[in-house]
Amino acid sequence: MAKLMLKACAGIFLIAAALSAQAQNNFFGRWEARATATQSKQPAWTPPLVTTFVPLIQVYRGDFVRQIGPTHAITWNYDGSKGLNLIPWAKTEFDIDLPPLLTHSSPATVDGAGDLSFLGKYRILTGNAHHGNYAISAFTAATVPTGSYKNGSTDATVSPGMGFGKGFGNFNLQSTLSAALPTGDTTKLGRPVTWNTAAEFHLAKYFWPEAEFNATYFHGGPNDGRTQAFMTPGLLAARKLRPSRDRSRLGLCVGAGEQIATSSFHSYNHELIFTGRLVF
Repeated sequence: MAKLMLKACAGIFLIAAALSAQAQNNFFGRWEARATATQSKQPAWTPPLVTTFVPLIQVYRGDFVRQIGPTHAITWNYDGSKGLNLIPWAKTEFDIDLPPLLTHSSPATVDGAGDLSFLGKYRILTGNAHHGNYAISAFTAATVPTGSYKNGSTDATVSPGMGFGKGFGNFNLQSTLSAALPTGDTTKLGRPVTWNTAAEFHLAKYFWPEAEFNATYFHGGPNDGRTQAFMTPGLLAARKLRPSRDRSRLGLCVGAGEQIATSSFHSYNHELIFTGRLVF
């Protein structure tokens, strides 16, 4: 009798495990199919180094940034406030950007973690290379003041924005406009408006040389009325990891660039940006 009960329990366990595996495979299979169907309707561009990507992307991304300030102090930003980007529903993207680790060469500044942030994006209109080659999106970013010491903001912020991108053959332009709205004392943080534009060219199958123009217009706060502008030349290389499999989504992208101050006022002189991305 005991043996029969053990065999019955083992059978039930195997059936439950098989059903769980099947449900899991169906869940991830449906997610993958949904993401593929959603992205097939939009341009096949690669995300720029700085500018928010206008179409939707499903990727794990980590950046490493070496920033040099006006006094030549060096700050390393490990992770670059990047993380996991997901496409949970059609036309929708949700990002979880992990707190970066900041280290400073100046002994007067304490090392520590930065702020946790999130981004939600909705693709309003789009067309792939055969249907206009363009994308229009609305997004909202939010930061949570989790930073240690002075490595983060004193208050949470909400940053609504819009993005537009248009392709012309192998060339594309992407531009985004957003404003940071702090939930706390605006006399310290102000309400800066950020305008980023990226120009990319798809070269020799795998390469994406780019130039970006990044401007911040400060309203309120200690820099009220000032403008900060940078130019960012860069190069990205992207390819599929399993090109022989038509349905495979796995891909790898690496790249680097340098952000160079072009305005008389700037909080740092220039910074090197290194990026690594696993597309899935």
